Amino acid sequence: MGASLLFPPQYQTPGTAQEALLQIVHTGPRTLGFSQTRWTLAAISNACDWLRLTTSGGLSRLLARLKISWKRGREHIYSPDPDYEAKLTYIKNLTKDSQASRGQRPILYLDEVTYYRQPTTCAAYELQGHRQPLAERSYQSNTLTRVIATLDVANGRVVHRWRSHLTVRAIVAFYQQLCDAYPGAERLYVVQDNWPVHTHPDVLVALESQEQPWPWHRPGNWPTSPSVAAQRHWGGLHLPIQIVTLPTYAPWTNPIEKLWRWLRQEVLHMHRLSDQLEELRAEIDRFLDRFASGSPALLRYVGLLPN
Repeated sequence: MGASLLFPPQYQTPGTAQEALLQIVHTGPRTLGFSQTRWTLAAISNACDWLRLTTSGGLSRLLARLKISWKRGREHIYSPDPDYEAKLTYIKNLTKDSQASRGQRPILYLDEVTYYRQPTTCAAYELQGHRQPLAERSYQSNTLTRVIATLDVANGRVVHRWRSHLTVRAIVAFYQQLCDAYPGAERLYVVQDNWPVHTHPDVLVALESQEQPWPWHRPGNWPTSPSVAAQRHWGGLHLPIQIVTLPTYAPWTNPIEKLWRWLRQEVLHMHRLSDQLEELRAEIDRFLDRFASGSPALLRYVGLLPN
């Protein structure tokens, strides 16, 4: 049984009562001596003697009046990066410089997404009753495909490439594709997450000298210098690309993540191409090609333009 929480008399007006009850529901029940992990009406009533309510119905009506309701939770993670704000400020300043450069130094957000042969299941229309919409699966292996893409913050242009696996070679090839897509640019600032392969020494050998003020995050057993083969293949490229890393464990800071959400909603959920993998891949290409020349609608969707 949990401890009773006694609040002072000022918690009698609706505004302050709401604040007090939110303080309760935002505190884990175990912290206050209860054996459960979520609040129930009985537990709230027991913890809040100051409410002076004797029935669950009365408490339920009070919570409704105070606009506190039972909601489905969502996953949440916070970034433990001590340089979180500094990195975002760095990107903000680069963006201002990019705007002043008149297209000579574009800011591109990069990310990868994995999709599978089998459709993902979600809500769809069907006759009322016991019948449910069906996500028709193939008997074939659930083959994965990896897409790497960039989103231009100035115009919503998307450059993309897909492979079965994103190796160092595939990433270098994509960087070459990026430079071909921006032939007049002095330098491309490619903003991305901290996946170690992004900054593998064999990738960096293909790029110009890097200037980011923060260290790369790599496994301790990785090499610190490029391989002889990488130097031979890509050492002479000197691609004008600067890698800019986002704060660690902070996917909400990368607007291209919302492009993947649009892709899932429009193409991958409940698709009917599980037995036609090449057609599914072509459908993904057609979706992304819609943004090859830029898209204000996409910029608005990902939050880079006001509604």
